[in-house]
Amino acid sequence: MTSPRQPIRLVDTSLRDGNQSLWGATGLTTGMVEAVGPHLDRVGFEAIDFTSSTNLSVGVKWHQENPWERISRMRDVTPNTPLSAITTGMRFMSWERASEPVMRMALRLMASHGLRRLQILEPMNDVDALLRVAQWSKEEGFEVVVAAVTFTESPVHTDARYSHNIAAFAASEYIDSVYVKDPGGLLTAERTRQLIPGVRAAAGAKTLELHSHTTTGAASQLYLIAAELGVDVLHTGLGPLSNGTAQPSFENLVTNLDALGIPVQADRDAAAAAADVLYLIAKSQGLAAGVPTEYNLSSHVHQVPGGMMGTLRRQLIELRMLDKLSAVIEESGRVRADLGYPIMVTPFSQFVGSQALMNVLAVQSGQERYSRIPDEVVRFVLGHFGTPEGEIAPELLEKVSRLPRAKELAEPAAVKSLEQLHEEYAARLGRSLAEEELLLRLVLPEELVDTMLAAGAAPHWPAGGATRTRKAVTSRDEFVSAAHELPNWKYLAVNFAGERVELHRAENEGTS
Repeated sequence: MTSPRQPIRLVDTSLRDGNQSLWGATGLTTGMVEAVGPHLDRVGFEAIDFTSSTNLSVGVKWHQENPWERISRMRDVTPNTPLSAITTGMRFMSWERASEPVMRMALRLMASHGLRRLQILEPMNDVDALLRVAQWSKEEGFEVVVAAVTFTESPVHTDARYSHNIAAFAASEYIDSVYVKDPGGLLTAERTRQLIPGVRAAAGAKTLELHSHTTTGAASQLYLIAAELGVDVLHTGLGPLSNGTAQPSFENLVTNLDALGIPVQADRDAAAAAADVLYLIAKSQGLAAGVPTEYNLSSHVHQVPGGMMGTLRRQLIELRMLDKLSAVIEESGRVRADLGYPIMVTPFSQFVGSQALMNVLAVQSGQERYSRIPDEVVRFVLGHFGTPEGEIAPELLEKVSRLPRAKELAEPAAVKSLEQLHEEYAARLGRSLAEEELLLRLVLPEELVDTMLAAGAAPHWPAGGATRTRKAVTSRDEFVSAAHELPNWKYLAVNFAGERVELHRAENEGTS
């Protein structure tokens, strides 16, 4: 007689991946995540997928909020659940590769401020590089390290390679758990049945997790298949921060697992309370909730992941070119093939998306594709991020080789010690810097850091989640009045009828 299987455990992805995939990473403030945190802490999640370089940097740029404060305040309201960060290994906030001293400092600061778990996905699926960062993570204070094998479709990616990588991670003393990460939502029910048995065997006694997106409409079903095939942990979102291009919803998943007789480790009342807070936030900010996706195989062509889809949409809205989204997505598939089929994860998905946007704009203005090539793509072609598993198109290699910028970027940057960096910034600013500030100045434009520091502590989300209805304004006075009704802002600026209006909320002024 076989023993009953252990309950499925869940990782909540609402605050990181849901926010990035559905709200362009800009939707949630420190006060908002702090408000929902106590409810999430009662659910019994394996972990809360809380943050990433993208989420932290967007918090600085859009909300003038200190990332270390955000982590610490969330840690204080979630004492029972590990907060998780995700990293590609050798970068923090910037697209530039970080040196070992800088990367270790980033890991150390994330851990010391309250992140207990780190998910590492090496964007080239480079086993040695991932294991190196896993060792650093443990040495710098992370309690749990989760190694990703990133699923993609291309002529050069195979199931045998995925299983080989999982086995290497499972053998490492620095890896606590392994997971299959499917950022493009490319897994189908059939591919899940093919892939998971080999991966499950390769993982051995290590915990096996699965992370997919509902981009194609398949993830809700394949999660059930994965549970039946022995996956231990599934990544899921709550309420408005699930479905769409994010993860399958907690609510639907647990109901379906019940129907299959598979036990689930989760407090459903606490999950419902957390979802209620998220719906209040969505309503108050005019943010659309994720909705179930009809089965759609187009993502298997372009492979733009959920998070990047949200970012592309936001960028095109800012450019007033949302009508070009389908053209940019189609071009992304061609750019990916030209670059040797990189896996569409950060930062490579952003490289591909940026180049695709430039190509669409170039063709629209009568120029050739690759008339403009950003530095990040030049560095990729030059091999700064490793060797892609496919071949780069010869015509693109030739274009890059002719660029004067390529010769400049080919020179390796000198690696400075932390002592040298501290000395340089102290001499320039006339004061010594804590590591927290030094790291931010290394990876972000300094004017953003200055504005963030001047803004002070992030405001709390209003008790009860009071909501406001957005309304059009037609005069300067109406703008000022309406702005003071908005929750959780510290500084606003707008050009109105040829006049620049700036508002600064006083430190002791309450929020509504």
